[in-house]
Amino acid sequence: MPQHIKLYPSGRTVACEDGDTVLVALERAGYALPNNCRAGACGECKVKVRTGQFDQGFVLDMALSPEERHQGYGLMCMAKPLSDVLEIEWGTEDAKPKLFPPRDSQYAVLVDRIARTPHITEFVLRPLGEAMRFWPGQYVQLGDPGRGAPVRSYSIANAPRPDGELRLQVTRVAADTAQPDSGRTSRWLHDEVQLGDTLRFSGPHGTFIGDPSVDTAVLCLAAGSGLAPILSLTDAALRRGFKQPVTLMFSAREADELYDRGLMRYWEMRYPNFRYLPTLTRGVLSGAARGRIPAILGDYFPDLSRHSVFVAGSTAFVDDCVIAAKALGAPQPLIHTEGFFGQA
Repeated sequence: MPQHIKLYPSGRTVACEDGDTVLVALERAGYALPNNCRAGACGECKVKVRTGQFDQGFVLDMALSPEERHQGYGLMCMAKPLSDVLEIEWGTEDAKPKLFPPRDSQYAVLVDRIARTPHITEFVLRPLGEAMRFWPGQYVQLGDPGRGAPVRSYSIANAPRPDGELRLQVTRVAADTAQPDSGRTSRWLHDEVQLGDTLRFSGPHGTFIGDPSVDTAVLCLAAGSGLAPILSLTDAALRRGFKQPVTLMFSAREADELYDRGLMRYWEMRYPNFRYLPTLTRGVLSGAARGRIPAILGDYFPDLSRHSVFVAGSTAFVDDCVIAAKALGAPQPLIHTEGFFGQA
């Protein structure tokens, strides 16, 4: 008999199958509980438990402090209910579902691989079976533990398509003797997976999604393969006729790391409300700014009080951009982030 998760203040209840975490149960029911690492490390899924008992599992103190545990908070990506009903503080009074339920054990064939930079490759997957429904900005999880490739999370770089095609932009992470698991899955994809191979994945996951009802100018900030979810969000917004200004600032070290420049130029020509602002921290390129986005953001956007801001990249990049955006007046409710954790 399944336990149930009760949402406060809406009073809605969600069934939680034996062995499932609270996060999995909520996602299966279509609820957008914020999350990122799904491994008890980031703290994004922290909520207060009002009543009931749960097994918290192993989580890091930096994500859930002893004091927070004492106050009744838990990380829902690892928490498993022990009592019949677990009541948590989450959502609004209407508690409207926002996400498509994720599906396990989906399969796709690798139909193409495209070198985007010396270290980033785009993997193009076509599903075997029903196309996965997802919101732009979400991610999938894939790997092959039997071949030494732990399951890892990769953002989808394209907007939803009728044929279900998925594009994943993966940075190849070099081996690290101090962290043997670091980058294993990225190297497996880059070095071992061949065209025509079948890959198993799950998804969609994540809450880095846009609000179709938003009516503000949009600023997207990305670095490295953090461009992937930004591409998905931007493509979907432009193609559905979003009329407000959309600016994409993309940071890289050298010019050869500024990928998808052709697509950016196409969007600028096709959509008058779109603007692309590349920036380099080391190299030089005509038309590109020089410096880290957090340091130069105010030169281009002195007032962000009427902007929705989307930021994706390494956690350090995201944190610095959020600080800069807030200093320029960006409202907290309109700041959306996707920090890429080291998945070891």
